[in-house]
Amino acid sequence: MGWNMEMSKQLVTKDNSLIGASYSLGVVEQRLIFLAIIEAREQKTLIEAGGLLRIYAQSYAKQFNVEKHTSYEAMKRAVEGLYEAGFAYSKVDERSGKIGNYKSRWVDKIGYIDELGCVELVFASDVIPLITRLEARYTEYELKQVVGLQSEYAIRLYELIIQWRSVGTTSQISLVELREKLGLVDEYQRIEAFKRRVLDLAITQINEHTDITSEYEQHKQGRVITGFTFKFKVKKNKEKTGTKISNNENRTTIEGLNDKQLGRIARNPSFMADYNHLVSSTSPAGQDPKAWEFEMINRLKKDASQFKKRPVREYLEY
Repeated sequence: MGWNMEMSKQLVTKDNSLIGASYSLGVVEQRLIFLAIIEAREQKTLIEAGGLLRIYAQSYAKQFNVEKHTSYEAMKRAVEGLYEAGFAYSKVDERSGKIGNYKSRWVDKIGYIDELGCVELVFASDVIPLITRLEARYTEYELKQVVGLQSEYAIRLYELIIQWRSVGTTSQISLVELREKLGLVDEYQRIEAFKRRVLDLAITQINEHTDITSEYEQHKQGRVITGFTFKFKVKKNKEKTGTKISNNENRTTIEGLNDKQLGRIARNPSFMADYNHLVSSTSPAGQDPKAWEFEMINRLKKDASQFKKRPVREYLEY
């Protein structure tokens, strides 16, 4: 299938379990996944059946502003890397409500056709629901936000940070966990090298090329750095941003309720008890009250049919 979509409409959408997964992929490998995710949504019947997704070097070159002939060779190497790569992730077990820890592969099958200048892949069965069946916990951003990122760590860090866009700051993440999520095993063991070659480089690229500006705060035990918190702001030029932001608190929404009233509903302990199953305990909304409120307001406005246990207005009184 050719690539006809306008850049401004190309949304990369991932389940938060996949956003928070631990893996190591190069820039080209991650870019192939972005393009395949977008292509998968265009071919819903194919992706649900585990169908073959085709990505052309011409499309890759146009999206990421690189030469076509070098794109194809890089794509061939990258698709081979994807075939060998895996990732580790956590998600709530639907039957028990407990957190399960899993490992999976990205793809079941790869291929390439030299005469067409394209690569092909079939997503693994575990990956498909994490990029297509997104009724609940997911993060979405425009492809153009990561086009300019040349560091694989910048791409991963951007995804990790924007999960928290409703509150503008992440929770504290330990150094060990951050290294795992960035796919670092033996690389950059010294904290000076980790900050210079990974964090500082990633933050510089994020601030220059994406819709947010970010900085980090380091946390110590004694003299030893043990973790980080990332704070960020959406750039003021809203028309150029690609993440979903809503600041209109007075807009009338479902059943004549505005955002302030919906926020009160979301904070109601009874409402939280009735609907806490909608979010993962490891997601931002499962860890932070402000993120929970933001998530529930958006859901109430987008599809109130999820909330059927009692009339929504009843939650205003408590």
